Amino acid sequence: MVSLQEQLLKAGLVNKQKVKVANHEKSKQQKLERRTGVQTVDPVREAALELRRKQAERARELNAQRDAAAAEKAVAAQIAQMVQQNRQGKGGGELAYNFAIGTRIERIHVSEKIRDHLVAGRLAIVALGDTFELVPRAIADKIAERAPESVVRTNKTSPEVDADDPYAEFKIPDDFNW
Repeated sequence: MVSLQEQLLKAGLVNKQKVKVANHEKSKQQKLERRTGVQTVDPVREAALELRRKQAERARELNAQRDAAAAEKAVAAQIAQMVQQNRQGKGGGELAYNFAIGTRIERIHVSEKIRDHLVAGRLAIVALGDTFELVPRAIADKIAERAPESVVRTNKTSPEVDADDPYAEFKIPDDFNW
């Protein structure tokens, strides 16, 4: 392997006198460092190390962003696959089932049997893109583990009754429509 000095001499960029002076200065600096025990700071080397460190940090950030985007895409694909494989028909019914998404009220038309399953908590409503699908409760629970914002409506199978509720003894009839 040919050293940089030899390459510069061969190219004619430096002469032997300049190489000799540079080697002499370098050896004086090394002797001074050994004698005093203080390392001199090479600003060019420090700048190069800092630049390399910043580039490595930026590369780690980009890789983390890329990995997060890939994981998010994989979760979305898993949810779409679970909904497509396990969605239930709406029964083509005439009953309007209303549910809230944030501050909006949405409505789907279902049969009475499907509405009973929704009220009992055996079926759940899941948002898939701009549409709403009905899936079994077990599948909705799996979807909620991955992306809780996808599960729009799940009724609890056993309603929790507050001990201080003055209306606890009055039950809402099942056939009550808003």
